Amino acid sequence: MTSVVLPLSLGQPPLACRSQALLGALAAALCLALSGAAVAADTSAPEQLKRWTAEAKAPGNADKGQAFFNAKHGGEWSCASCHGTPPTTEGKHANTGKTIAPLAPAFNAKAFTEEAKVDKWFRRNCKDVLNRECTAAEKADVMAYLINLK
Repeated sequence: MTSVVLPLSLGQPPLACRSQALLGALAAALCLALSGAAVAADTSAPEQLKRWTAEAKAPGNADKGQAFFNAKHGGEWSCASCHGTPPTTEGKHANTGKTIAPLAPAFNAKAFTEEAKVDKWFRRNCKDVLNRECTAAEKADVMAYLINLK
């Protein structure tokens, strides 16, 4: 195979080098996709429950999670204010009116599948409802409740 090198602007590698690097990156991505290997941020609701159970040093309690989810905690909103009771169908943000996908994993295959988004979601929503971040035990309880919804 013959390689043609075209002159480019200063500071740029020759086109042949850039093409080889691109092909290598594409080949690596294809191998990863075909192998079925998970990306580091991929997760699931059961994995999230395990994480918070370990952090809380206690198993999640679905009954406590349901009570927590439906309580207003001294503020205007509960989790259910936007996500519904039970959170198995679309909800609506209490302030903006924006449609919210079902929260229960059995009713939304994408729920709790990206760890960074899950952490951001809990941080933001707990601050809205509690005026503080949720504890690991509270997260485990809520997750146990949501996983039990079928």
